[in-house]
Amino acid sequence: MPKTLFEKIWNRHAIDGDDQASLLLIDRILLHERTGGVALKSLAETGREIATPSHVFVTMDHVVDTLPGRTDDTLMPTGRDFITTTRREALAAGLTIFDIDDPRQGIVHVISPEQGIVLPGLTLVCPDSHTCSQGALGALAWGIGSTEAEHALATGSLRVNRPATMRITVHGALRQGTTAKDLALHIIRRLGSSGAKGSAVEFAGSAVDDLEVEGRMTLCNMAAELAAFTAVIAPDQKTIAFLQDRPFAPKGEAWEMAMRHWQDLRSDPDAEFDTEYAFDACEVVPMVTWGTSPDQAVPLVGAVPDVLAATGDEAEARTRDYMNVMPGAAVSDLSITAAFIGSCTNSRLSDLRRAASVLKGRRIASHVRAICVPGSGQVKAAAESEGIDKLFRDAGFEWREPGCSMCFFAGGESFAADDRVISSTNRNFERRQGPGTRTHLASPETVAASAVLGRIGGVADLPPLQRETDA
Repeated sequence: MPKTLFEKIWNRHAIDGDDQASLLLIDRILLHERTGGVALKSLAETGREIATPSHVFVTMDHVVDTLPGRTDDTLMPTGRDFITTTRREALAAGLTIFDIDDPRQGIVHVISPEQGIVLPGLTLVCPDSHTCSQGALGALAWGIGSTEAEHALATGSLRVNRPATMRITVHGALRQGTTAKDLALHIIRRLGSSGAKGSAVEFAGSAVDDLEVEGRMTLCNMAAELAAFTAVIAPDQKTIAFLQDRPFAPKGEAWEMAMRHWQDLRSDPDAEFDTEYAFDACEVVPMVTWGTSPDQAVPLVGAVPDVLAATGDEAEARTRDYMNVMPGAAVSDLSITAAFIGSCTNSRLSDLRRAASVLKGRRIASHVRAICVPGSGQVKAAAESEGIDKLFRDAGFEWREPGCSMCFFAGGESFAADDRVISSTNRNFERRQGPGTRTHLASPETVAASAVLGRIGGVADLPPLQRETDA
């Protein structure tokens, strides 16, 4: 019987179960200091040992400061306790830890692919809703809670309700100047923030094939904003080239065996999905959100819709009040006071390269505060070796240490009340980046262009750079 990629991975990891739920073998467990220390401490206090310590990886990313010269003393009042508890318990258990001073440290969903921890065909869990990002490499990866993390740590398994399957196929090719982030916002706008609720989504089609691996990670990352259980993309030669020689990837004969195994990791031609959607990549344009949900998005050349008049949904009135926008207003007329590039969605080297190319030779508007936070120590080092940090600094951006930073303000740092922020992050609900902060989601290029313009806008809105002439 033909199987989907999801079904193949699920069935190979099912220890026991039926069509409704299964006990699954868990290959990799990722932890971060905001929830990982809690799970590790609880496990130790009950006298339970970790089943396979070599399969568990810990990083400091959520509550760490990203300011230069950072220490365990964070801006978050209780942040030090999170960090020191996680460090102590991870070291005591013999786990691999990417600590604050480790050059490999970074956002969990950035460093796992970077280190070759996630691999095609594996099951991977982490107490974080955007774990689905890692499905871009052909893995079954999903977010869990701290209690589930304890169970996975102690037993190497989890009981999971079997999700429905969904395939989202994107035909054609993206236009020049559009990105995976624009594609994600386009899809979420069409399907709604619950459009894939509880489903295992497979992204497919020529436009997805054309994306580089890091763009695929952005697309899978945003599946969380469709309320998906997880997202996955079949591995191909791009995936293999990306993973080859990564520190935790197989080596030698094991690598050859792994590649042969990965050849079968794709949905069979006649596999059936519970739900299917198809999109035309040619219809995708640069996007930005106007409201407090990722599905409240419009093209950069668009206007704030009058949803209240069209549907009578009074929640839209609250959204417009919070965001201080009026129906019919062009989003390009909205002045911004801050810009942020970072997060597990868009903080990889390719993201920073594209944003830096927009900023080269330009300065941000005088009333805008702009921050760039690389996704990992390795991303930061590579960017600095290419001079990308200088382009950001010369343009007026702050250049930070790796971490989640102001993707959300649990780390203790936030933007100000009433700040209007253009951000490369994944969520824009009320207070996400600070009490009263208004967040607009967009691609790194759009964030960079908006910071220069001082208002929401795209690369096409920037005036051409003046060419130097001979004296």
